[in-house]
Amino acid sequence: MLSNPGEGRGDFAALVGWRSPVAPDAAVRPAFASPGGTTSPGDGLAQTNIHGTTVIAVKYRDGVINVGDRRATGGFAIMYDKAEKILALDDYTLMAISGSFSKAMEITRYLRHAFKYYERSQLQPMSLDGKLSELGKVIAGNQMAALQGIGAVIPVLSTYDRERDEGRIFFYDAGGARFETGEYGAAGSGSTQIRGVFEYITKTKGPFRDMDRDTALREALTLLEIAADLDAATGGAGKVLPVAKTITREGIEDVDEETLRTVVNEILSRDPLAVSPSGR
Repeated sequence: MLSNPGEGRGDFAALVGWRSPVAPDAAVRPAFASPGGTTSPGDGLAQTNIHGTTVIAVKYRDGVINVGDRRATGGFAIMYDKAEKILALDDYTLMAISGSFSKAMEITRYLRHAFKYYERSQLQPMSLDGKLSELGKVIAGNQMAALQGIGAVIPVLSTYDRERDEGRIFFYDAGGARFETGEYGAAGSGSTQIRGVFEYITKTKGPFRDMDRDTALREALTLLEIAADLDAATGGAGKVLPVAKTITREGIEDVDEETLRTVVNEILSRDPLAVSPSGR
């Protein structure tokens, strides 16, 4: 366990993009943030901070669905095409990450341990507010080091609130303040490119929260593919299938590969120049 979540960490850059000037925890339109990727001093890919984008979270009728591309980049190089960017913190909490992969893994390990330690020592699960505050402390504790430009981690946290019987989505600013989104959230360099598309969907097809899982999945994957078309750091589905997870009152579940392939092929079939993923 990390004795001090904020000590010695420096991989949170100031978030950029739209931010709503409201108090924490208010239900607002979500942020669309792009991590400020930097490289470590020296030459060579071995000293390059590996970053990942883009991740999307949308509500649907039964909870929240998270999707993310699989590309991880280091500077202008594609370092890995099978990155896992949607991480389970416990049975009812998902964290979708963009930005520095090393710090994201460190944060994930710490939060998993903190949640489990609290549950075993207090003989009850940590409250939702406690989990959100714990993540906020990690971000706030790294603010000064982050401003040195070492890197960035942009989290979008999704959970199923069993007391309110609904899925909920939260994002954070660089100071650790949290905000709740009403319908959707996204992070990563590709998220800024598709901000207006979210609004177009809700205004023409209705709220995400009223959609069934397959409809919400199709819309989210379409948004991800648009981000890949417009952002070089975001990987498209033509080579590697994206990752998708749902969180409902039953817990966290992976969207099966066959369903993903079917939806992706349907999306790509609308583009005659697109290359379908293997197995079509």
